[in-house]
Amino acid sequence: MSKNKLPILYIKSGCPWCREALSFFNSQGVDLDVRDVNVNAKDMDAMVALSGQTKTPTFEYEDFMVADFDVDEFLAELNEFPEIRQKLGISDDEN
Repeated sequence: MSKNKLPILYIKSGCPWCREALSFFNSQGVDLDVRDVNVNAKDMDAMVALSGQTKTPTFEYEDFMVADFDVDEFLAELNEFPEIRQKLGISDDEN
C-alpha cells in the first residue's frame, strides 16, 4: 500500500516568502518535501510545468496547488479545500 506522498514546497534559498512559508508549515507540524529550484533544474522544470510560472514559494499536494503566495494567500486558497486542510492538519485560526 503506497503511503500518501508528502506535500511539495518549491522554494528559492534567500526568498523571504519561502522562509515565511517554511516557518508557517513548521509551526503547523506539516511535513514537507522541500525542493530548492535554484539547486535542481529538474525541480524548476517540474514547478514550471505544474504552475506555469517561476516564482516561489509554490505548494503542491494531491490536486491542490498554490503558486507565488504569502501565508495569508495560501490560507485563503486552502479555505476553499477543507478536505486538503484536514489532511494537512492545518488549524483554522479564523473560527
